[in-house]
Amino acid sequence: MYLVGIDISKYKHDCFILKETGEVVLNPFSISNNQDGFQSLLTVLNSLNPHEEIRIGFEATSHYSLNLKLFLEKAHHSFMEFNPLLLAKFNKSQTLRRTKTDAIDSISIARWLMTVDYKPYPVGFYHIYSLKSLTRLRDSLVKQRSFYIVKLTNVLDHTFPEFKPFFANRFSKTALYLLETYGSAENMAQMNPSSYENLRKISRGKFSMQKFIKLKELAANTVGADNEIFSLQLQSLLTLYNQCAKEVERLEEQIISLITNIQPKSMTIPGIGPLSAAVIYSEYGDIQKFHSPSAMLSFAGLEPGYYQSGTSEHAGRMVKHGSSKLRFTLMNLCIPLIQYNMVFAEFYAKKRSEGKPHRVACSHIIKKLIRIIYHLEKENIDFDSSKLR
Repeated sequence: MYLVGIDISKYKHDCFILKETGEVVLNPFSISNNQDGFQSLLTVLNSLNPHEEIRIGFEATSHYSLNLKLFLEKAHHSFMEFNPLLLAKFNKSQTLRRTKTDAIDSISIARWLMTVDYKPYPVGFYHIYSLKSLTRLRDSLVKQRSFYIVKLTNVLDHTFPEFKPFFANRFSKTALYLLETYGSAENMAQMNPSSYENLRKISRGKFSMQKFIKLKELAANTVGADNEIFSLQLQSLLTLYNQCAKEVERLEEQIISLITNIQPKSMTIPGIGPLSAAVIYSEYGDIQKFHSPSAMLSFAGLEPGYYQSGTSEHAGRMVKHGSSKLRFTLMNLCIPLIQYNMVFAEFYAKKRSEGKPHRVACSHIIKKLIRIIYHLEKENIDFDSSKLR
């Protein structure tokens, strides 16, 4: 059996090949991150004994390894990707020296492959990767949209500080229309009956005449001070916010379309919508590669730390390694699961009655959720609350 360690970087990849016996087959060599470099790697792989298995491993390095993975899959070579933290721990166990080079890392990866179960990446992973790219881009844009909301609030604190509290400290469709159309407290104070009619239509009748009059009074008596600079900032931020919001909406439509076609079993659980299901599916990938629900919990970084030495023994906080996007999505699912799923609502109430704080009770809910998802995907069945104990 041949073990191929590849250290991934942006412009080149360093490779090292040895046999399972520890015999060095090929000393560290570099290939360019282009077609010529990939072909040279394939030539080396094809020169190896065809009767022996080839195992290839490299660290998860964001998008830098994507093209190589696609090339290897097309060439019918399996490969394994793993968390860089595992290699760092392995390196520390091998030496006390702090020497690090790409060539040394490729050697470490090949030797590390000798010590672990080989779990090849699933064939056709590109579809999962595409969905992951979309969900992560959406997450970035949602954060950017929130950033613009904060900046809008800062400007309004100068020009019209009474505005946002009037709308319960949120930017509704009506509030955004007012800012885009009138821009300043002075203009809002001069609104007329036809202005109210437009607001009534936009709010679908929720913006009453009393609210309209109250807003005009607040605008006329505001303590804010408006000027051209603040008006320019406000309009620029509104433009950026709207652009970001439109892109989020467009991405969500695409994500929902993709995940609806895939129909993962997590979508059959009440309380899990298509966007959350898309994050769970894309971040976990092929559930078959996990040998237990605890492995899935560890992948999300939601397992508690544990320390035992001699007579000392205690559990720690969540380790928070692994996918932060997945961890964030799972933890945020607690509220909708409690609201729309009787099984989880009763389980949450049980943990709270045992004296568990809210966050701890939520962590127990996520553990139960992961066990259920693991079972549904392994057995290829839909969620059925009557079968839960």
